[in-house]
Amino acid sequence: MPQIQLTPAQRKVHRAAAHHLDPVVMVGGEGLTAAVKKEADAALNAHGLIKIRVFSDDRSARERMYQTLVDELGAAPIQHIGKLLILWRPQPEKEKVIDEDRMAGPRDFKVLKYSKRGGQRPEVKTLRVLGNQRLTAGGKVKRAKPKPQTSVKKRSQT
Repeated sequence: MPQIQLTPAQRKVHRAAAHHLDPVVMVGGEGLTAAVKKEADAALNAHGLIKIRVFSDDRSARERMYQTLVDELGAAPIQHIGKLLILWRPQPEKEKVIDEDRMAGPRDFKVLKYSKRGGQRPEVKTLRVLGNQRLTAGGKVKRAKPKPQTSVKKRSQT
């Protein structure tokens, strides 16, 4: 796969975003194995921006690993600092599955109840409203009104 070319400004943004990340892939004494490449590929698909820790003391070996990962995974090299390698690849678009049978789930609403005395703080309540319920203006939960049943005669006319 060809490696992704980034501008210095884009690389700087990714370096800043990777600062707080923990390494998700560790390369041990065996070096760059197929399992390590597979895990790095899975991590790039899941996160997009990853840190890889290499436990080797040989700097030239780490640089070769870095270039191999960049070339084989089609990622952009962001930074190689010490034993940490930072790679970035745009995440693939996820397919959104639409389920027509799905009903509305519960929703949480915050309701403020003001005190009759002016100087006190309002009481905050979190209410969970289910799919067949509604919240009234007074902050109470009521069942939604059922659909009115139509007669057999009206159903046959439509």
